[in-house]
Amino acid sequence: MNEKFYLPIIIPAMKRYFILLPLLALLISSCVKPPKNTEQETVTTLKTYPYIEGTPIRIDFTKGEEFYYPLIVFWIEDEQGNYIETIYASQSIATGVFKFGVNDKGKWAPGERRRSAALPYWGHKRGFKAPDGLFLPTPQDPLPDAITGATPKTSFVVNSFVKPELKKFRLMMEINQTWDWNNYWHNNLYPDDEEYKTSCQPALVYMGEVDTSSAGQTIELKPIGHSHYSGKTGELFPDISTLTTALQIAEKVTVRIGGVD
Repeated sequence: MNEKFYLPIIIPAMKRYFILLPLLALLISSCVKPPKNTEQETVTTLKTYPYIEGTPIRIDFTKGEEFYYPLIVFWIEDEQGNYIETIYASQSIATGVFKFGVNDKGKWAPGERRRSAALPYWGHKRGFKAPDGLFLPTPQDPLPDAITGATPKTSFVVNSFVKPELKKFRLMMEINQTWDWNNYWHNNLYPDDEEYKTSCQPALVYMGEVDTSSAGQTIELKPIGHSHYSGKTGELFPDISTLTTALQIAEKVTVRIGGVD
């Protein structure tokens, strides 16, 4: 075979080879599982002491895709919905002092802020009215250190106690994250309400019913409504169909009796 006849035959064959080679490599690589990501997010553990001793409970909070420094509070109620005790509250709302509370010459600094729209359902349930008329702790009358702490940056666990004589109760959570506007809760919905603009989508309220006789059983807290959009009242609004990203701040929240680390 001379060169004129050989080249037209071999060149197309080489082209087919170079086209098939990447495909073959892709097929081989698709059969091999990629290495697992061994990096795991650290889960923060908080311990609170609403009582010196009692029945231990463990709350597991798994953060969602929209978690970004929300304000959170957990409290317990009886079966009729009467407030009993706060289990944990974010430090800012518990003390009335926010890390970015005041703007001094273009720089944010810690300072007192009153955010009535932050966690109003809990505030009104708790029932302590400050001199300024708001149902919020103040720097002069904060919540005890034993039940407060900075909002964790990750998923977290709260280990705490309830009264030993309390056999059945509701564990409640209220959560609020500012700057989470959506198509319904936009900044022109209540243009003259400045408190609404500090909340955007209103705070969400979750509930789980607990029976202390079922030690080890895990109960998941479910959203049962949202708070007043600017905190003017302690109403609970069951319709949460207008909330979107607010429902993704928490991926899952559970509580169980015992299991305290």
